[in-house]
Formats: sequence, structure tokens, C-alpha cells
Amino acid sequence: MIMPELKVNPKSSKFDGWFYAHRGLHDNHTKAPENSLSAFSLAVDNRYGIELDVQLTKDGVPVIFHDYNLARACQVKYKVSELTLEELGKFRLFESQERIPTFEQVLSLVDGKVPLIIELKFLWGAAPLCEKVSKILQNYQGLYCIESFHPFGLIWYKKHYPEVVRGQLSTDFAKEKMEGSRVQYFILKHLLTNFLTRPNFIAYQHNYRKGLSFTLCRKLYRIKTAAWTIQSQMELEENKGFFDWFIFENFRPK
Repeated sequence: MIMPELKVNPKSSKFDGWFYAHRGLHDNHTKAPENSLSAFSLAVDNRYGIELDVQLTKDGVPVIFHDYNLARACQVKYKVSELTLEELGKFRLFESQERIPTFEQVLSLVDGKVPLIIELKFLWGAAPLCEKVSKILQNYQGLYCIESFHPFGLIWYKKHYPEVVRGQLSTDFAKEKMEGSRVQYFILKHLLTNFLTRPNFIAYQHNYRKGLSFTLCRKLYRIKTAAWTIQSQMELEENKGFFDWFIFENFRPK
């Protein structure tokens, strides 16, 4: 059940050799907070790949934002899905003057200069977000892959765009004390949906790199692996024998 895609996607190796700035090269106490155009511009200028989060507004526009609600980043009690793009534009990110960018704005800024790891964020049906994102990406010439915690996102891409590199995000949900079904999180932690999603890579929280299912995928099936989120050069060195790609924040890797 944990067997990933065994046919190697030739595009996968193109992501090797890069470090990926988690939500851009950001600092939430500066004018370049997470998932902002400034943070993405800094990542591009410093030749880092970018990991970012995309979800839909109330009026169906893909925007770049991590949380499902605005409380942490904008200090207001709304969900992204409750507001239109115009309404979201009234709020600033953290202590900056930056606004929540659209997916198209970010693609225009990056313009293929560095590779992108695009996390699909949705709670229920995958189709609305995946359809919008894939349509926008049809005109994008840069290197990108998609990833999601939700297997339905990978299943959608496997069916409609099998040539796109896709990755399964996972962690030890119980130890991270995440809300949700224990059964669901057991399945996701142990990568038991791989037989349906057939991911080309596994993005795993590096703290749990010695987990059995992850280890089997890495050693037995030799699938590409991405570590998240590396917080220091020391952590980077400790994880080099376990992962191929590294998503980082709060330091600049060497």
C-alpha cells in the first residue's frame, strides 16, 4: 500500500541541487513576511527555490496563503474562503505593508527563474482548486511540482496531469497534536494512500525521518524525498543522508 510511483518522472531530478525557501525568504517581523511578493523576490534574488501554499478565495481566485484563517497573519477573524479577492486586499500581512498575493502574481514575479514546490491547500473536494491552478500553470514555462497533505489533490493530478511531478506531504500527526481523525492521520502518517496517489516524492517532517513507512519508501523504492522544515545549518547537515531536497526557513543554507 505504501508503494509510490515506480516509473521515474524525468522531471524529478531537475529539482535536485536546490534549497527551497519555505514560504519565500521571509521574516514576519520585516517588510518581507511569509508568502509575500517581497519574500519571493528575495528568494529569487538569492537563487533559492520556493515552497508556497495556494488556496481559493470565496470568488474562486487562487491566492498564496498558508493558514485557512487570517488570525495569525492579518489579526482578523475571517477564513480565506469567506472573503473575495477584493476583500482580502484590505488586509496587510503581519507587520508589513504587503498584501496577500494571487498565484498569478507570484508566477509572474518568479518567471521560471527558480523551481517551485506548490502546496495545494483545501479541506474537501480537490477539483475546484486543482482545476484553477492547473489552468494557470498551462501558460507557465518554469519548473514546478505540486504537493499536498490531502491525497485527493494527488489523485486529481495523477488522473488529469500525470506528467506533473507530485508529492505526498506527511508527518507524525499525533505527535504534532493536530486536530482530526486518528484513523485518517494513521493512514496519512504511514503513507497508506500511496497505492492510489502514486507520488513521485515524499515531503516528510524531518523530525520523523526514521519512521518505518518513510524509510521503506526511501530505501526500498528509492523515491525522492523532501525535508521540511529545516531551521539551521546543523539540522541541514543532520538530514543530508535522509533527504534529497530541503525546505528551509530562519537561516540561509550553505
